[in-house]
Amino acid sequence: MAAQLPIPVYTTLSDALGDLQTATVQAERWNSVVQEYEQRFGKKPAYIARAPGRVNLIGDHIDYVLFGVFPAAVEQDILIACGPSDANPDAHPGSVAAHNLDPRYGPQSFAPMLKGAPIPSAEEQQEAAGAVRAESWYLDINKRELRWESYVKAGYYGVLDRFFHPSTTDERPAPVDLLVTGCVPAGSGLSSSAAMVVASTLAFLAVNDKISGLTKGQLVEMSMENETRVGVNSGGMDQAASVISMPESALYITFFPSLSAEPIPLPTPRTVPGAVFVCANSLVVSDKVVGAKTRYNLRVVETLVSARVLARHLGVALKPTERPTLREVLGRWLGYTEAKDQSSDLDTETLRDGLQRVLPEVEKLRPARTDGQLGVTMEEMIEWSGLEESVFREVYLSWVDVEATHFQLFKRTKHVFEEALRVLQFRDVCLRATATAGALAEGTLRELGALMDASHDSAAVLCENSCAEVDALVRAAKDAGAYGSRVTGAGWGGCTVSLVAEDAVPAFIAHMREAYPPYRGLDDGALSQVIFATKPSRGACVLKLE
Repeated sequence: MAAQLPIPVYTTLSDALGDLQTATVQAERWNSVVQEYEQRFGKKPAYIARAPGRVNLIGDHIDYVLFGVFPAAVEQDILIACGPSDANPDAHPGSVAAHNLDPRYGPQSFAPMLKGAPIPSAEEQQEAAGAVRAESWYLDINKRELRWESYVKAGYYGVLDRFFHPSTTDERPAPVDLLVTGCVPAGSGLSSSAAMVVASTLAFLAVNDKISGLTKGQLVEMSMENETRVGVNSGGMDQAASVISMPESALYITFFPSLSAEPIPLPTPRTVPGAVFVCANSLVVSDKVVGAKTRYNLRVVETLVSARVLARHLGVALKPTERPTLREVLGRWLGYTEAKDQSSDLDTETLRDGLQRVLPEVEKLRPARTDGQLGVTMEEMIEWSGLEESVFREVYLSWVDVEATHFQLFKRTKHVFEEALRVLQFRDVCLRATATAGALAEGTLRELGALMDASHDSAAVLCENSCAEVDALVRAAKDAGAYGSRVTGAGWGGCTVSLVAEDAVPAFIAHMREAYPPYRGLDDGALSQVIFATKPSRGACVLKLE
């Protein structure tokens, strides 16, 4: 399985990027990072960690519910040049000098603090207020005021906790110099935050010589945990796509009962006409952390509560303190005993049939109202759960901040099950195409496009993670001839992804430039940064420099 492969460490750029042509195009950028690092730190970096962004072709807001998704890595990425610093490792164990090529982000220096060390000063204590704390180390990551280096620290945290726990080793982390650059637009829905955390995690692993023996799946799990340090309860799709992706393929990623990533060749190079995916940035910044309590984290809580309420209707027994996902409840309803990290007999065909069977049952979550409101109040939600209020709040609300007057259990559950089914249907189209010899008819593109269109409709109406600007981009894309178009990523801004005939891309982009007002004043260079065709990229890696 792809998740069990080792983390790749390369010594040539062509190996790191997958082919000589791509390496030739990218060589100037990578060389400039090396040169700038040498100017700032007085020596060349030892490594460059790379982590790509990702575009989710279909299947948003279902990964944290543990249903499968269908992303691909994009060519845009985060690079971190890194190496051991000249700081005294005894006086400053694990200290970090972090620089960023983007002039908007100034240099930062920080060091992890080991519990049991001398009592910090009042100023240090104030700086560490709201810090993320682990059992042995802590860093001053303030979730209320995130800065660019917060994501660097988040990646560092998992390395400290896993490899430098004082109860298991006397070894201390090496002082590190690092230089960050990236071309994944922040807040665009292409997972710049996950790419940053994956690259940071890789950089600290490399400098501390801890990569050997780690698998891609373990890196995904570390990065998922690390991103919670900045306040995001991620389902794992972003990290898995950034780490495990392969060229010319998407990934069918499942998370339960264990992480699994199945490369699925895309039919787009073989269809007539050939097709590519075009990403278009709405220029509405979507920050999962800033709006978490009314958006992303709220959706997590709504789906978790929905799972308990649906389980009661389906006759699936739950313990009061259990907090299963909709995927886990569906498995139990279908008669399967499943446990995390254990093998399961529930195959893809049975899962697809189960999704179709359970969809009519979702109507039981529709409130009996006459005012058109499909949500329920906090009091109604607690009553529907069958739990005492104190138990409910402990199980569902004690670990996360959410805010709503009405909780949309019916809408979210309907979106989850229908979107999970669309993911399997999208996968089916790709697998049928793989099994077909020769060129593929245009009907293959129309099938994929129809599923993308239905996905966006669900995002807009049921998950409610779109916005007016994204909806306008989707309409413009369809008017410009896209086979399908949808919001991608967490939503509430960010990017759309559209399936477009490859030979029609220039005309498509020209139409979008005129149809979407924020694009009209952009010059060609700026436009190419916000709307671009992309092909599936290789996943995260480390380039070891001689």
